[in-house]
Amino acid sequence: MTYDREADLSLVGRAREGDDRAFGELLRRHKPGLYGFVRRYISDADAAVDVVQDTFISAWRALARYDARRPFTVWLRAIALNKCRDRARRLAVRRFILGDKDDQSAEALAQPDPEPVGDDKLIPAERRAVFQKAIDQLPAKLKEPLLLTYFDELTQQEAADLLGVTVKTIETRVYRARQRLAELLDRSSI
Repeated sequence: MTYDREADLSLVGRAREGDDRAFGELLRRHKPGLYGFVRRYISDADAAVDVVQDTFISAWRALARYDARRPFTVWLRAIALNKCRDRARRLAVRRFILGDKDDQSAEALAQPDPEPVGDDKLIPAERRAVFQKAIDQLPAKLKEPLLLTYFDELTQQEAADLLGVTVKTIETRVYRARQRLAELLDRSSI
């Protein structure tokens, strides 16, 4: 992942001193990548916007606890990952209580999907939807390392630190995730 660590540290320092514009600049710099990560994780565009907003609100509130030894972007991903997990738990409870009235309902499916962002523009919409559905089917322990290392380009060490596992575990899980994705995509024949 390419970013200017020194600029981030400077902006964080200024934001900690109350400079709202410095935090706004951090938001501007990191929002597209963070949105891409969250969008791939939860696959719902509107919910992804909400999660990104919640992530930045939490980051603002926790800025005093940011550890400058970690890249700012990794710290943001950790917050976003927790927000995604929280959302998944809430949805699981909602589905248990309400049944199948979720993002696959007729009302939800009638809503148009937003324009793709970044590299996703290069993939036709139908293939992108099949690919996203396959990613959604991965268990979290495989999906998270894959999204962090492959799509968000974190190093395996950064992903391991973020998820609290070893680098070898990340390697194994990414390998298994790619195998499982290949199986799922073969079945859908895209």
